Amino acid sequence: MTTTADSAPVKRRVRTGEGWGSYFSGGVIVLWCLLPFYWMMVVAFRDVSQTFNTTPWPTHLTLDNFVAALNTSGGNNLLRAVGNSLLVSAITTGIAVLLGVTVSYALARLNFKGKGFITGIILAASMFPGVALVTPLFQLFTDAGWIGTYQALIVPNISFALPLTIYTLTAFLHDLPWELEEAARVDGATRGQAFMKVILPLAAPAVFTTAILAFIATWNEYLLASQLSRPNVEPVTVAIARFAGDNPYIQPYAAIMAAGTIVTVPLVIMVLIFQRRIVAGLTAGGVKS
Repeated sequence: MTTTADSAPVKRRVRTGEGWGSYFSGGVIVLWCLLPFYWMMVVAFRDVSQTFNTTPWPTHLTLDNFVAALNTSGGNNLLRAVGNSLLVSAITTGIAVLLGVTVSYALARLNFKGKGFITGIILAASMFPGVALVTPLFQLFTDAGWIGTYQALIVPNISFALPLTIYTLTAFLHDLPWELEEAARVDGATRGQAFMKVILPLAAPAVFTTAILAFIATWNEYLLASQLSRPNVEPVTVAIARFAGDNPYIQPYAAIMAAGTIVTVPLVIMVLIFQRRIVAGLTAGGVKS
């Protein structure tokens, strides 16, 4: 009895220590991720003469940097770039999710010859470095006359977003109970009807999560876009990178920070609004009954 009574507080202390360690690690990760975003917003709202002021809190507040970021007289066109990014990201996400759902269903629910080989090819495609594709894609799209077009941005992004959607959805669909689909087949539904009316509604959280992740990945892509786009179709990542100010010898850091804030804040708000769906989609299927 004494041993048991003495051991209980020790267990509680160990668990408490593990809990504090988890909180500390999580806090460090949050600060590591959010501090650059916080400093970008501080500089964006700070007077241009105080750009390099190291005061850690907002001072000399002004909206002039946002006016400069949206000004088109210097050759910058942030709103057009935002529209280009929305178009490219939306089309890429739609195609990647549409193809990813069907391919994931086949890999998770069907048995066919060459299934392992196809899975390996998809894995290899997801691991292939993007920098190695810049030269061949540039040559290919130059020969096809695609340089400076939307398809030159959409097609490569699909090749990067599709493996992400396939692996996320395959893991989820594989854990769905077979009995639900079999019951629909017994009731007279075809395999396609069972997929559309039973499997797809159950997979909605995972599909939603995958769509958000693919959208953000496409929105943030810079390497290929910097080589394959032109000013009329360039996304925000390229537009901000080549931002120009009134003086060609001075980099407009404050305006760039304001442009980054304009582009980043909507994504942060979107993730905060849909965070429950994202977490539900990432953890769905993780616990088997």
